[in-house]
Amino acid sequence: MEQSRTIIGVDLGGTNMRTGLVEGDSILEVSSCLVPKTDDADVVTNTLIETIKDVITTEVEGIGIGVPSLVKSSNGVVYDVQNIPSWKKIPLKEILEKEFKLPVCINNDANCFAVGERVYGAGQDYNDFVGLITGTGVGGGIIKNGHLMQDQNCGAGEFGMIPYLEHDYEYYCSGQFFENVHQINGAELAQRASNGDANALAIFAEYGKHLGNAIKTILFSVDPNAIVLGGSVSRSYEFYKEAMWKEISTFPYQFVLENFVIVPSVVKEIAILGAAALYIDAVDKE
Repeated sequence: MEQSRTIIGVDLGGTNMRTGLVEGDSILEVSSCLVPKTDDADVVTNTLIETIKDVITTEVEGIGIGVPSLVKSSNGVVYDVQNIPSWKKIPLKEILEKEFKLPVCINNDANCFAVGERVYGAGQDYNDFVGLITGTGVGGGIIKNGHLMQDQNCGAGEFGMIPYLEHDYEYYCSGQFFENVHQINGAELAQRASNGDANALAIFAEYGKHLGNAIKTILFSVDPNAIVLGGSVSRSYEFYKEAMWKEISTFPYQFVLENFVIVPSVVKEIAILGAAALYIDAVDKE
């Protein structure tokens, strides 16, 4: 994909909002601030506008924004943004296009991760893959025929919400698993595993089996060439990959696995780059 454009990428989290000026595959400047703790939605919106103004230049041709929520694809209205209680229903695309006179693309953060990997990372090698975030939660974005799959509310790929065992996949395949089931922080567990602790390695193996089951569900429902793993838990891939693949190997259609690969993400600042990639993907679709 073409990467020579200058774009604003915004990672709007529940705690921080980070806005980057992206040129080609480089982030030239970043403006970051805390999301205001307020019941006034306009205060949050105006803060976002100011962070964009901090980095915008005359060369910018579009703005991409990743949000931890559902987004109406047809009009860019965001709903019930996590940890921003005042944002129940915000016509964010309309507001920002009016302010900056530039096209604005908005999607949820998991979809941004997937399209960011397609433009800037491991997904450049695959036309059909799932970008799967395994961190505080579990979320996915689906790339089909080289582009982010179009859906109605930017909610396709929320595999973590699928019921599994006594809870759902997010409970067993995110960092929640280590704390909820074994009462240990994922970072501490990874440190113990790196020191060869047998109990820590056994917990990661248990996690790998659960993730393997989630991936089999993805294979049944999406049938991708690859999965690109992101999020904090993916940094411990070496500790659970064997158990994960052992479970995946039980997939009933063995020929599907012959060319199927799983690769951890290595792209830094993928949240900002992924938001910028929304614009690239939208232009390339046209």
